[in-house]
Amino acid sequence: MASRTMLVAFSRKSRVQACGLRHLAVRGLASSSQKAREDSWLRSLFVRKVDPRKDAHSNVLAKKETSNLYKIQFHNVKPECLESYNKLCEEVLPKIHADEEYPCTLVGTWNTWYGEQDQAVHLWRYEGGYPALTEVMNKLRKKKEFTEFRKARGNMLLSRKNQLLLEFSFWNEPVPRKGPNIYELRSYQLRPGTMIEWGNHWARAIRYRQDGDEAIAGFFSQIGHLYMVHHLWAYKDLQTRDDIRNSAWQKDGWDECVYYTVPLIQEMESRIMIPLKNSPLQ
Repeated sequence: MASRTMLVAFSRKSRVQACGLRHLAVRGLASSSQKAREDSWLRSLFVRKVDPRKDAHSNVLAKKETSNLYKIQFHNVKPECLESYNKLCEEVLPKIHADEEYPCTLVGTWNTWYGEQDQAVHLWRYEGGYPALTEVMNKLRKKKEFTEFRKARGNMLLSRKNQLLLEFSFWNEPVPRKGPNIYELRSYQLRPGTMIEWGNHWARAIRYRQDGDEAIAGFFSQIGHLYMVHHLWAYKDLQTRDDIRNSAWQKDGWDECVYYTVPLIQEMESRIMIPLKNSPLQ
């Protein structure tokens, strides 16, 4: 009898303790939940709000007054063929540029001097966007001279790639320029989703780099390697380039542009290029 009484008392005590533990657990959960809400509220004070976009960045950042499309070509040439390649391009490319049948313009053509060696870079503008590009390609395929040019050119190449680009609305329109100049093509691979942020910062920063008339054009990719930005600059020589770039750091606001845009970049590359003798940008 005594042992049964002790068992009943022990059972009641266990239930009381269990209830107490459940009560403490509920209080703990409630306290944790309240703390989580407080932490979330505090974080909301410091986390930068992202403005949701309702349109493609091509519509937000590109020039509205033009419907130009650009194509940039990178041709890696067999070292022993570079001279023949340049001669072939100097014979054929100006004919396409001058022929009014084709709604396209050769903006510039170069060899890479510093950067990837034995490389040719060509920049084309298509007045009328994608329909103009399609029209030019369809017409050129029917030209015997062009098909022969492509075949001869192909025998001289190691590899090639291209990208279709749009202009940033806040950059200069690339126009023919007298030389002699060297050209720098600075290419930036951005983190996906950061193109508009890049454009917002550079729309303010470009004014710090226009004093010496060195800013030629700025583009962002639409087809090919995506989230690519290309900035094209012209300088008298390498020393002038160095002087102009250093002087930008003396202007209030340039450091802020660099501070906010560098984290947006995954990779970057600089090419120093020499124009071919038939390039509109000399």
